[in-house]
Amino acid sequence: MRKRLLTVLAATGLAGASVFVTTGPAQAHGYVSDPTSRQAFCGNGTVSDCGPIQHEPQSVEGPIGFPEAGPEDGQICAGGNEAFAPLDDPRGGAWPTTKLTAGAEHTFTWTHTARHATVDYRYYVTKDGWDPGSELTRADLEPEPFLTVPMDGELPDMKESHAGKLPDKSGRHLILAVWNNVDTPTAWYACSDVEF
Repeated sequence: MRKRLLTVLAATGLAGASVFVTTGPAQAHGYVSDPTSRQAFCGNGTVSDCGPIQHEPQSVEGPIGFPEAGPEDGQICAGGNEAFAPLDDPRGGAWPTTKLTAGAEHTFTWTHTARHATVDYRYYVTKDGWDPGSELTRADLEPEPFLTVPMDGELPDMKESHAGKLPDKSGRHLILAVWNNVDTPTAWYACSDVEF
């Protein structure tokens, strides 16, 4: 196959160009598109000065095991990835918000660009009195997720939706969504700024 690929490249005049061909398995990637996550706002151009995440909003991958393990406090929204640190910048509390109705049913949506066998999806919300002008820490979040969606190792859909009841909150908050995989030591993280 490699020989055929080189023949095709040579025939089309691409043999001298820099061409990268990968043959490994696809890696799982995804982000929360509803409520709109910080990386989605960066990816669609609503928020600027985001760094490389604007080109790959699906790539906020970090250590699995949140909240006992996972990214360090102050690095949660970026999954502990230094390149995506603009997602941890509170921007003085000026991230755009999605308006939600407290206590109502809501459908959370992930947009996946590659799928992976999944343990579960977990959704956390900030405590009352959270300061949107500060970096997110574990102490800012309610200790238990308000919604957990077990997947028992199944592959998610490319557009994965989870219906659940929103917490009884008011005012500005942050929802942290965590996608835990079965056979990798990683999870995907997404922070959505919301207003109840």
